Amino acid sequence: MTRFALTLEFDGTPFMGLQRQPHGPSVQESVERAVQAVTSEEATLAAAGRTDTGVHARAMRAHVDIAKEIDAFRLMEALNAHLRPDPIAVLACDVVPDDWHARFSCIGREYEYRIANRRAPLTLDLNRAWQVARPLDADAMHDAAQALVGQHDFTTFRSVQCQAKSPVKTLDRLTVRREGEQVIVEAAARSFLHHQVRSMVGCLVLVGLGRWKVERVAEALAAKNRQALGLNAPPHGLYFMAARYP
Repeated sequence: MTRFALTLEFDGTPFMGLQRQPHGPSVQESVERAVQAVTSEEATLAAAGRTDTGVHARAMRAHVDIAKEIDAFRLMEALNAHLRPDPIAVLACDVVPDDWHARFSCIGREYEYRIANRRAPLTLDLNRAWQVARPLDADAMHDAAQALVGQHDFTTFRSVQCQAKSPVKTLDRLTVRREGEQVIVEAAARSFLHHQVRSMVGCLVLVGLGRWKVERVAEALAAKNRQALGLNAPPHGLYFMAARYP
């Protein structure tokens, strides 16, 4: 049995999320179906993160165990052929030790959230960015974001369906910058709570619109109460960007 690490890129628009779901298509189901088509084996895909319906990935790390003898490059090429027409691509495929695990060996995860700050309807970025028509103050958003960096109880920014044992997480980085019409939020941490990034972005947008003062984000964090959340950003602007390993 050989363990292969995969780097996946996918458009989450047609999927119910990364994890296999009983009520709709998933990235996991598509990749496992492709593995079976290539190897005639039933393999289980394990991934570094779990993404919601409509969330995308630039470089999601995952792994599968395969008994058949096959070269990593040939496996990657064959998987890409069988994944069509699903919007999933295997960017890299490597043999890794048996004790390497895409999820449990991961020591850092990075997300990016893209906001299209313009009035005109989206065409190229439709379903790939959150459109906010009114002008956003990206500098104020960045200033407000710094209150969330560090170790905190993120109950306010946690989905009520979150299954994590503790709401305490350490946020390593949260930055906001403008690139033309795009406002980009970048977040990095060892791990995140369910909806944490989207919840943080939603509150930062309220600051950018002038509806919240910069200090209110810190106040919402201190409240440790989901009722203090101002807004949960939609999923289609969120991208899983990278997973870090020792």
